[in-house]
Amino acid sequence: MCGIAGSINFKLPYQQVKKILLHRGPDEQAGWGEDNVDFYHLRLAILDITNGKQPMHLDGRYTIIFNGEIYNHNEVKEQLGLKSITSSDTETLLLLYRKYGIEFLHYLDGMFAFALYDRVDKVMFLARDRAGKKPLYYYKDEEKLVFASELNCLKELLPLQIQEQNFYQYLRLGSFYGSNTPYRDVTELPAGSFLKINCTSLEIEQQRWWNINQFYERSNTDTLEESLHKVDTFLHQSIKRRLESSDLEVGSFLSGGIDSGLVTAIASEYNQSLKTFTVSFKGEYDEAPLARQVAQRYHTHHTEIGIDFDHLKEDLEQIISNYGEPFFDSSAIPSYYVSAAARKHVTVILNGDGADELFGGYRRYVPFAQYDFFSSNTVVKNTAGLLQKLLPVSSNKRSKYNYLYRLASLASKEQVGIYLSAGVDILEDSTQHLKFGAGDYLKEMEQDFRALSAREISGLKKLMNMDFDVTLFSQLLVKMDIANMANSLEGRSPFLCKELLEYVPEMNDQFKIKGSTTKVLLRKLAKKYLPPDLVNQPKRGFEIPLKNWVNNELKEMIADYVGSPSAFSKIFIDNDFVIALLNNKVKISAEKRAKILWTLLSMEIWHKRVYLK
Repeated sequence: MCGIAGSINFKLPYQQVKKILLHRGPDEQAGWGEDNVDFYHLRLAILDITNGKQPMHLDGRYTIIFNGEIYNHNEVKEQLGLKSITSSDTETLLLLYRKYGIEFLHYLDGMFAFALYDRVDKVMFLARDRAGKKPLYYYKDEEKLVFASELNCLKELLPLQIQEQNFYQYLRLGSFYGSNTPYRDVTELPAGSFLKINCTSLEIEQQRWWNINQFYERSNTDTLEESLHKVDTFLHQSIKRRLESSDLEVGSFLSGGIDSGLVTAIASEYNQSLKTFTVSFKGEYDEAPLARQVAQRYHTHHTEIGIDFDHLKEDLEQIISNYGEPFFDSSAIPSYYVSAAARKHVTVILNGDGADELFGGYRRYVPFAQYDFFSSNTVVKNTAGLLQKLLPVSSNKRSKYNYLYRLASLASKEQVGIYLSAGVDILEDSTQHLKFGAGDYLKEMEQDFRALSAREISGLKKLMNMDFDVTLFSQLLVKMDIANMANSLEGRSPFLCKELLEYVPEMNDQFKIKGSTTKVLLRKLAKKYLPPDLVNQPKRGFEIPLKNWVNNELKEMIADYVGSPSAFSKIFIDNDFVIALLNNKVKISAEKRAKILWTLLSMEIWHKRVYLK
């Protein structure tokens, strides 16, 4: 895993890029330029440490800089008869491109973002993996194009201007939709996409080379046992590849849940001295005893890492600033601390990312398995709207009442509001306080949503498809990439392998959600590998004490940032509403109040510490 930056018609200041992105590649840094093209690569050396230096060249014609790992590159070379000089997956990419052109992407199982320049045809390709695990952003105007692994790099190199309309998206979604960013003329290359650039004219052509939508359109007749066998086989193959594609030791995060438990159990078959890591947070739910059962069963070299938030106020601004954009997900904080602790022991770590979005791990999926809330039904919407007005506000996030209250709320909504109420649910019952000064800021999302809603697939598949495209891409994978790479740690996600991404969406819905049971197939698989205590554990994630933070440790900081007369948020949201929130005078649940204030705090920190820096 590495950091990359490059440009057309713009001379990269190599030392400046190195300073900004060094955390992504502390082992080696090198620049290269020819014609009107500049490349810079920062390497975290993991595979073929001696011969994998970049930029890498082939035939005096092709040059590549690559961030990520191709886990099946040796299989592909053998399958296609490719002869290489090194054992580097970077060379495999060049060999594949020379033989097949950009269509070679379909052969790959991996996480990647790369730039490849053909100095004969004067063409450059920028490309990303299926899920968008490895980031890539680019700036383009009439004269130049500049790209980098992180937004902070582009902000440092160029006089970027804010795109105000996109901040309404952030306040509703907790992220910027699709390829949008906080800045004008800066685009995030979408997952499963490539950009073809004419380096002479700067004309660009974007194509989606892979899209999970087509796999949700499919269905198969596999029985539960057949699907179970295939998932088990694919997961073994995926984990084996991710262990073997490293010249360094690979460890595994181990929580008390079934996703990381399965990864650890299977990984121990291929590594008899596997190192595993569990974290516990002072004063919160402790998963260490459950994780310890797995570690003892598979005789891993287990480390329990205690994390506290004693330095939260001192660390918070830097952690949020690492993202280069406002970042809504408060679990970015413990993710950073966990990554920092694990990096003291290993450079590469396995995780369970993607399992919830693919296999149905969230409680909000349960009602969508029974009814397609995205379909238009006036009676249901009107009844739900009336019910929500009559019901008192929920005060307990995990109660059954809160579940029913949120269900009534989302059922009363129209179009995109349904999805947002089912998911992040930040300002969904308070949108009247947004100023809407920038036009139709959700137009792009609404178009995509209408197209998805009209498809002949189940409501559950629609919701899971949206979660993959929106939540996983724009929030969860971003969270872990930045948290890991800020600590020079590479995270590998076996559940996001090519085979599972292309098989699981077409499985029977009841293998994911049945009645009120989530993640049906994985729970059944877990019975084969994990102690019984873990099999029926609910989805927890990091237990963030957000209410306590907002009301205690961060109360003064939030008042200073969000309540400031010069607060950036005043452009987008009514100040009276914000003041009422700060004074706890708004009739919403304590959890939702904390979520809104955190969303605003993140935006203010970004504006002051990153944009105005």
